[in-house]
Amino acid sequence: MPSKYMLKIKNKFQPHQLAHDETKLWQEFQLWYTSPLGQQLAQQEKDLMYKYLPDLFGYFLLQCGCPEIKIEKMAGNWLESSRVYTRFCLDYDINQGVSCQTNLAQLPVKSDSIDIVILPHVLEFSAEPHQVLREVERVLIAEGHVVILGFNPWSLWNVFRIFHFWKKPALWNAQFLTAARVTDWLALLGFDLVQRQGYFYQPPIQNENITRKLSFLDTLGQRFWPNLGAGYVLVARKRVVTLTPIRPRWRSQRQVVSNGFEPINRNKF
Repeated sequence: MPSKYMLKIKNKFQPHQLAHDETKLWQEFQLWYTSPLGQQLAQQEKDLMYKYLPDLFGYFLLQCGCPEIKIEKMAGNWLESSRVYTRFCLDYDINQGVSCQTNLAQLPVKSDSIDIVILPHVLEFSAEPHQVLREVERVLIAEGHVVILGFNPWSLWNVFRIFHFWKKPALWNAQFLTAARVTDWLALLGFDLVQRQGYFYQPPIQNENITRKLSFLDTLGQRFWPNLGAGYVLVARKRVVTLTPIRPRWRSQRQVVSNGFEPINRNKF
């Protein structure tokens, strides 16, 4: 009996397996964003977009997945700070502000055509996170940028996720990925990490009064434990592989001089 109980507890600490219906899970996550805690998280993520997007230039910006769409009403509100004129969003389901409904692991976008791609928590809710990143690498131009928002497994939020296994909100069923792991995946695909920052250091409490009193934790967290935030943002640039031409080395004809006499070129006569 005790062994069965310990086995059950051990299984709860194992990484959660994502549901097969990604669309349903993603819609539940969008609804979670309308909660008080979700709105506070979305506000900090919007501030991060206002911090990093103005420094990224290009002609086309693509956002894959719009978790904030239920509260922002339009997906473009996150992208207002971008200087890119043409901005559009792809999502699992059609909503206001979504340009196209598609599977984010198979983007209907031409290769080498996008300057900036934004992935807000898409990898945690995808059954094929590697394929999603491959598609991002495919559609990005050389020197293009990808901005990734993720949930940090080395945070207090992951502890809540483990001990709230009896509940079924979409957030606690997500697969939290470390920033180092995602960075390694990006490096294998030919990306260079440009920026990395943690954010939201408050516990996952839905009470607005309590979270308002704990807002000082964000300031302390950025200073003393920057890698323990509930979320992280990664900005990476697609590396350009250039071929350096190698000039052929022609073997010079050696002339042997002996006793002050020059060699005779017999082919001259």
